[in-house]
Amino acid sequence: MKYMALIYGAPEDSPTPESEEFGPFMEAYAAASERFEKDGVLVAGEGLEDDSTATTLRVRNGKVETMDGPFAESKEQLGGFYIFECANLDEALRYAAMIPSATYGAVEVRPVSDYSDLE
Repeated sequence: MKYMALIYGAPEDSPTPESEEFGPFMEAYAAASERFEKDGVLVAGEGLEDDSTATTLRVRNGKVETMDGPFAESKEQLGGFYIFECANLDEALRYAAMIPSATYGAVEVRPVSDYSDLE
């Protein structure tokens, strides 16, 4: 089953590119991604640009409405994601715990819906 690990963090709580911690932080991400690939659980994973670059879209009465910024305003922002192919939630949680941002922010793990039976 596929699980999505949504990576949240407050920018002021995470290493910034100018800090001494940033290099080791990014190396830890590279090592984690390599482990996910080696173990065959990595389906996809990407980092996201700052939430100031987000645009939220809604369609109301057939009209597209857009708003600058993320859907939810909060101190923490969605910074990236991984999608894992795992046997169960416990295995997905084990891999999510390896995501370096889990030590600074939070990682939300959710099963990805499977609509293949609807055909």
